[in-house]
Amino acid sequence: MYLYSKNIYFPNQIKREGYLKIEEGVITGFVTNIGSESFEDYENYLIIPGFIDQHLHGWGTGSFGNDKTHHGLLEMKKHLPSVGVTSFLATSGAEPIEDLIQGIKTSCEIMETQKDDGASLLGVHLEGPFVSPKQKGMMREEFFRDPSVSLMETFVETQTVPNAIKLMTMAPELPGSKEVIKFCKANGIQINIGHSHATFEEIANLKEYGLGGVTHMFSGMRGFHHRELGVAGTALFFDDLYCEFAKQTGMTVKPEAFQIAYRLKGPDRIIMTTDNTAMAQLTQERYHYIRKQTFIPDGDWFVIRNDDGSEQRYDRTDYEQVKHLELSYIESIQNLIKNVHPSVHDVIKMTSENCAKYLNVYDRKGSIEVGKDADLLIIDEDFNIHATYCMGKKY
Repeated sequence: MYLYSKNIYFPNQIKREGYLKIEEGVITGFVTNIGSESFEDYENYLIIPGFIDQHLHGWGTGSFGNDKTHHGLLEMKKHLPSVGVTSFLATSGAEPIEDLIQGIKTSCEIMETQKDDGASLLGVHLEGPFVSPKQKGMMREEFFRDPSVSLMETFVETQTVPNAIKLMTMAPELPGSKEVIKFCKANGIQINIGHSHATFEEIANLKEYGLGGVTHMFSGMRGFHHRELGVAGTALFFDDLYCEFAKQTGMTVKPEAFQIAYRLKGPDRIIMTTDNTAMAQLTQERYHYIRKQTFIPDGDWFVIRNDDGSEQRYDRTDYEQVKHLELSYIESIQNLIKNVHPSVHDVIKMTSENCAKYLNVYDRKGSIEVGKDADLLIIDEDFNIHATYCMGKKY
């Protein structure tokens, strides 16, 4: 199969007037002439790498945070390509230990059999349970725990796919953190600081053992003060720490705050995510203090009750009805572009390349290069998606 475009974004260069060759889901070449061979014509569109979402609890009709069965992950895999996501991490929260173990098992089972059935599940992101009640956000404090190497050993031993656990979010100020950080580094698990009230000194003292970045920058973390930098200030101070940003709605993090981080960190140290939850798949009533809404599951229906008493009802099994309840990855990136006006290559770094490098999958994901998986987006200059390819299959 050949894809033709005048704008194919390889690392650090744009190849013009050529054909991307794809065989068995892998990019195998770039040529300028294919003779009489057939091809997909995307002449005036841009071809860029697909997005990687390392912080995703759920999307649309599929949830991992609320459903540890195959169904939840398969629904996510099926619908994520429509919003530009070609790879993702199934992300848990602070949950019962037995649920976390089941989530790892289910994720491994999906990873063992997946090929061209939608977005690729790259592994698991454990957002907790080693997090601080001082920065709990919307997490359930009853499931918080102090860091434990023995519990991490249980999680790792649960894996049936090597290195399935790719990322852990934790509060490094908690007792036992140093040992857990060192264990994770030895087992190929990246550590993000998140839901943390750590000081600059606490992070600086542990950073060398394996702290790589922060989860949803500015949210769920000790803020910046001129006499105590907190997690937010420390993330900005150390050049090598990655700042993960959740979806750019403007509600949780103001655009101006993102711009400050962008100016200091640059596109090389920012990773864009959504932190979406598939809110329509909640199993328990929950109040959202930012949106000022109560989310109410009601059988096959999902009710949103506003603080003024008005309500909206949705069929929680209908993707078209529920997909607009949260900002999608592509919509978040469109907002980012309006705010900071990055180049296309800078967008690629923040949405694909940086994450692939951070999760140690850059040998097969994160850029358009020969030998890598054909995870591709066909977009116009305004970043509207025309087509998505996951492992060479068009969606």
